[in-house]
Amino acid sequence: MNLLYFVLGSLLLLLVIVDLLWTTVWVEQGAGPLTSRLMSWTWNSIRKMASTNSIVLTLSGPLILILGLSIWLSFLWVGWTLIFASVEGALVDTVSSRLISWPELLYFTGYTVFTLGNGDFIPSGPVWQLATVLATASGMLFVTLSVTYVLSVLGAVTQKRSFARGVHGLGTESTAILRTSWDGNSFQGLDVPLNTLATELNALTSNHKAYPILHYFYSEQREQAPTSGITILDEALTLLRFGVSEQKRPNEMLLLQTRSSVDGYLDTVGGAYVEPANRSPPRPDIEELRDAGIPTVSDEEFATSVEELDERRRTLLGLIESDERQWPTTDPPQGNQSDT
Repeated sequence: MNLLYFVLGSLLLLLVIVDLLWTTVWVEQGAGPLTSRLMSWTWNSIRKMASTNSIVLTLSGPLILILGLSIWLSFLWVGWTLIFASVEGALVDTVSSRLISWPELLYFTGYTVFTLGNGDFIPSGPVWQLATVLATASGMLFVTLSVTYVLSVLGAVTQKRSFARGVHGLGTESTAILRTSWDGNSFQGLDVPLNTLATELNALTSNHKAYPILHYFYSEQREQAPTSGITILDEALTLLRFGVSEQKRPNEMLLLQTRSSVDGYLDTVGGAYVEPANRSPPRPDIEELRDAGIPTVSDEEFATSVEELDERRRTLLGLIESDERQWPTTDPPQGNQSDT
């Protein structure tokens, strides 16, 4: 027996099976060690190559998904090939009963892993017959879990963009949401949208835990980007909670519930992929609310409250910048508008 081939093949199989099950089944722990490194390396490489080209960035999610599936398959294929190559005579030609070559070994393990049935070669002896059965079982595991995983990820991408559109539909920046929803006396019309967005955000957070690759599906359009949407939503909650006069604020429990949903997202995504920015983002313009006739607290009181939220807001800015976007403001900067 060639011990090197056997050990190397066994390690490859162990690594790919653990990573496959970790990534697709263990939803509480995110991606496996191999997949998580692949995602980070590919995203950082694309960011460096793309610079400000948002169209190139849109390829990151599909490319990472394809690379991940390809690596799982390659490790599975090569691993079993090395296992069968570790013993001379493990496989024989059904026609001439001769020993088979390396290309023929690859061919045998390929159609075995892909569960294509018997070919021109057969295992010699019960041990290698059992190994062939295990190779077929691992191939079925790969195909089944991979198809389920891809469909689930694509569904999560759709939900992610739907949430972002829901936020941007209320307003393109935080003060716009408050100005639009103010009826001259209250923000009563915000109750249903905020409750809906909180529910959708909780679902998005769960999807990010189950499918970390979701973070790398970049959208060229800002209204489909949840990073911008969550920032706008959280800034609107800051204005409602700390900028608007207490008598005119919406339901306090609803604000806390929605804020808690944002907290859950930041804990899940921010903790894994984002570092807080080294500077604070611009403070919401409370003067715009006054111009719309909305009763507000004093500038000093609002400034103090925003200062206490500095760590949170720097995390949001870090989230925005990690997604190659700019902080949502009333007047987006000129240039590539899809990146803001």
